Amino acid sequence: GYSVAVLESHYAPGGAAHGYSVYNKHVNNGEGGTFTFDTGPSFFSGLNSNYAAKSSNPLRTLLDIIDETVECIPYTTFGLKFPNGDFVHSSSFGSSKGGVVDQVCGNEGMQQWKALMNKMEPLAKAVDAMPTLALRADPGVALTAGMFLPNFAGLNPLENLKLTKPFSNIIDGANVKDGFIKNWLDVLCFCLSGVPSDGTITAEMAMMMGEFYDEDAIMDCPVGGAQSIIDALVRGIEKNGGQVILKSHVNEICIEDGKAIGIRLKKNPNHMIRANKGVISNISIWDLMNSGIVDTSHFPNDFVTNRKETPPCPSFMHIHVGFEMTREELSQLQAHYIYMDDWERSVTEEENCALISIPSVHDTTLAPDNHAVLHIYTPATERYERWENLQRNTPEYNALKEERSAFLWEVLEKVIPDIRQRTVHSQVGTPLTHQRFLNRHRGTYGPAIRAGEASFPFPNTPIKNLLVCGDSCFPGIGVPAVSGSGMIAANSVSLDSIGSQLDVLSTLKAQ
Repeated sequence: GYSVAVLESHYAPGGAAHGYSVYNKHVNNGEGGTFTFDTGPSFFSGLNSNYAAKSSNPLRTLLDIIDETVECIPYTTFGLKFPNGDFVHSSSFGSSKGGVVDQVCGNEGMQQWKALMNKMEPLAKAVDAMPTLALRADPGVALTAGMFLPNFAGLNPLENLKLTKPFSNIIDGANVKDGFIKNWLDVLCFCLSGVPSDGTITAEMAMMMGEFYDEDAIMDCPVGGAQSIIDALVRGIEKNGGQVILKSHVNEICIEDGKAIGIRLKKNPNHMIRANKGVISNISIWDLMNSGIVDTSHFPNDFVTNRKETPPCPSFMHIHVGFEMTREELSQLQAHYIYMDDWERSVTEEENCALISIPSVHDTTLAPDNHAVLHIYTPATERYERWENLQRNTPEYNALKEERSAFLWEVLEKVIPDIRQRTVHSQVGTPLTHQRFLNRHRGTYGPAIRAGEASFPFPNTPIKNLLVCGDSCFPGIGVPAVSGSGMIAANSVSLDSIGSQLDVLSTLKAQ
């Protein structure tokens, strides 16, 4: 394999998927204790090595390739707090008597849900037919993807073409008319991709609907938090001879004669670290084009213009909370809740949707005894414009933090009515927080590329040996998109990787 160096700007790897700890000296009758928080996502599926892997799950594929496992606690339900009432979501959401669709919509709604699932079945098979691992952005794809083409023999080519279209087309094609079902699908799409169903690519939903609604669908709570996933990936890099170098902010990607030849670090700008094979950039496409990390004069003007015009989602508000709660009390809660305030308003509007993760419901390692952690956020609805002229830690900034986090506290009180009294530690994150700690353009939640109007670029750039990955160049928000795009970029570094890729694919195919 290649000799790989991962240069991480921050003190910890993982970006939005890493974790951090806070010590509180006052808990446990003054003995103190540590709270461990997930920076971003706590919602995972398909990672548990005790269950068969799906080839459409890129993160699980990566873990299997590097022979690393993440200890996970499986669970099957999460909470919904909707204008219609409070519900418990499970894989039988729309398929069983007593399920959520039956409770809200009755038999007619269940029939519409069944019609949608029937429409999704061949699309899910098409997604499963071609593992992400088989893809690459060069002519070698004819060999690596070719070995899986027989999987498409029994599939309708016209159906496969629907995978690149908006998911709303599938909903309409199934004749789904029920308002509650359509609203729920918009929420689900928005949480997964940052846009409602009329902008979400069908391929993404073909993969994710199975993760939610297969009869044996489970979700995974990684023990120790999301940080345990990052730890596994770091172990995989290091045991294969690679390095993960922290506190190493890349200041410049060096380009010479139309080719990426290395990088320079902010802490040592006069020294160039040479790249023998290539440079893969995982910063967002906006930051790549706007931050000065590359000299954009090396790129064609239309490429620069096109990438700069990639539409970003708004940002988000976020609160991390450490609080008092017994195991008995936690057992009465769900590990996740999706909250919607008003179906008459779009899921994209401010202060209408919120997501809550309480990983302590399953994982006792994240907080001291009789305590727990949670985080709550507004996905892709917080406008950066109200923050961009503020300075952190000023009275104006702190006042706006309190104002804009009030909605999240109100939502939390619908799940834990006395949460404010129980709280022993809280931190509010704003668009400026996300911009600063995630090096994320305008603190954006991710790209707002709408299916049917534009397409996600592959990892190639006009500069030889410079590739890109991340969720600004691959469908989805966060971990799935980063995993999938990173895999394709790694495959595409050089044609001499084809042999190794085929070996790994043969192992995958034999499973």
